[in-house]
Amino acid sequence: MRVKTMAEWSIENKEPEILFWVGSAGSFDDRAKKITRSFVKILNLANVDFGVLGVEESASGDVAKRAGNEFLFQMQALMNIQILDNYNVKRIVTTCPHDYNTLKNEYKDLGGSYEVLHHTEFIYELINDTRLVFENNTTKNSSITYHDPCYLGRGNEVYDIPRKLLKKVGYKLTEMPRSRNKSFCCGAGGAQMFKEPEKGNEDININRTTEALKTINVSDTSKCSKNKLIVTACPFCNTMMTDGVKNKNQESNVRVLDIVEIISEAKEIN
Repeated sequence: MRVKTMAEWSIENKEPEILFWVGSAGSFDDRAKKITRSFVKILNLANVDFGVLGVEESASGDVAKRAGNEFLFQMQALMNIQILDNYNVKRIVTTCPHDYNTLKNEYKDLGGSYEVLHHTEFIYELINDTRLVFENNTTKNSSITYHDPCYLGRGNEVYDIPRKLLKKVGYKLTEMPRSRNKSFCCGAGGAQMFKEPEKGNEDININRTTEALKTINVSDTSKCSKNKLIVTACPFCNTMMTDGVKNKNQESNVRVLDIVEIISEAKEIN
């Protein structure tokens, strides 16, 4: 895979088309790294000139802000803004809706104004510009549902594009009862990812996973079909839904995938 840092682009006196903001999860979490690699593969296939900050990239500050530490958030954000402006960054693409929301909507108050795209939005743009082409994608024999990440869906009203991408690669989607603006959190938002849940009747991610499993008709643990898919577009949601699937002992029946992994698999097939 071809990956250049912004520092390397700068040495060549060139500016890439986009900055790929990898994010903390995409950099350090073993599962989220697979999402990062899949997106880089798509960028390479579409011949997109992109750069990453590498060791210069810090956390966006989302977690600090959600946890109530506004001072730490502003420290992280101002440091990132200085680095981004030094490289004259105009367009940012990220696979994490948490970073997407923070960079797009909350950096502006601190002087950081950028065009920020979620990776599903950018992939859709590549398809519309015929830079990424799918051919002969017949309807796949899979039972699939899509979980709307809070910061992508209700936070920024990106509902249609993820669904259009799934349709583009041949999947017929079955919606959960709670979807789009009526969707239900996976349980990781608001910095809840990094703490134990409060006492209650049921963990949020278990509740949501149960809904997803019912939607794709998973009930028989004796079958190992792997054609049952829960798809999302957020590394946090991926972790929470995967944990839910494990809790229900359905790892042999169900895969939890990011949309870019679905697209990457479709390109390999073709």
